[in-house]
Amino acid sequence: MDYLSAMASDRTALAMKAARRRSTAGFTLAEVLAALLFMAIVIPVAIEGMHIASRAGTVAARKGEAARVAQRLLGEALVTTNWNQTVQSGTLTEGQREFTWTLQSDPWTWDPNQNSMRQLSVEVKFTAQNQPYSVRMSTLVDSSQ
Repeated sequence: MDYLSAMASDRTALAMKAARRRSTAGFTLAEVLAALLFMAIVIPVAIEGMHIASRAGTVAARKGEAARVAQRLLGEALVTTNWNQTVQSGTLTEGQREFTWTLQSDPWTWDPNQNSMRQLSVEVKFTAQNQPYSVRMSTLVDSSQ
């Protein structure tokens, strides 16, 4: 019987050790609260970073479209000589987006010996995520012709 009681007490001792190990294997309340605090700080920052990256991508794409519109308007103005008027403006629809543009012709004052040169500028305005943006392009034209 001594042998059986010794084996039983060994089993009991092993079971108690295993139960103690299981009870210490989890997280403490302080560790859980620290993890939640860390997540409360990191998640809003990560979301704001994604929002800024999304806006930057949208603005870059719209800026490219507005630059193409501005280049086309300058080209058309040069071919049709519509730049003789001081200021022109309008709205152009490109795909599903509307671009407001202003074409302006000013004397070129950098060289006082050149009276026939004019600076032709076009500004194209657009919105991206409810924020206004614009693209401006300019070129020089000879008004003596």
